[in-house]
Amino acid sequence: MIQILNPREQYEIVKFLREQFGVEKIPGRIMKLGEEKLFLFTGDATDEEIKKIEGLVPVERLGVYFAKLIRNDVKLNIEGTQALKNQIKKNIFEIDEEQATKWMQGQELNIKTGKKNFLVIKYKDNFLGCGKASEEKIGNFVPKMRRLKSRNY
Repeated sequence: MIQILNPREQYEIVKFLREQFGVEKIPGRIMKLGEEKLFLFTGDATDEEIKKIEGLVPVERLGVYFAKLIRNDVKLNIEGTQALKNQIKKNIFEIDEEQATKWMQGQELNIKTGKKNFLVIKYKDNFLGCGKASEEKIGNFVPKMRRLKSRNY
């Protein structure tokens, strides 16, 4: 069942995004599925209309899956970084073409960043989702279905 976040709950998500990435506002409403999946909804339907539809048919999702709640962090996925790219100002890690290829193939990046948090991965003008920085690497969260196939057959 989809949970429509109330203004206070939505504010808490925006607060995490502001602290992590400098995002000031969400261009729509946030819906939550389960304990961690966040969806961005920009449609015209009211909360009452959404609840009415849910009462008639099973609704698995509404809007675009854009982020995941992980403890006190919000991890943006590729769509989330694209939707908020004009607002993201903090924790951006720029990579080169070779690193971008490895990243989109699902590989971790063996880079010391000096950080231990989620970073938005950027190649040129493209945001490629988030990775989790640790002492020696950036962990990759690109889903298997979205990864580039290696050319080394």
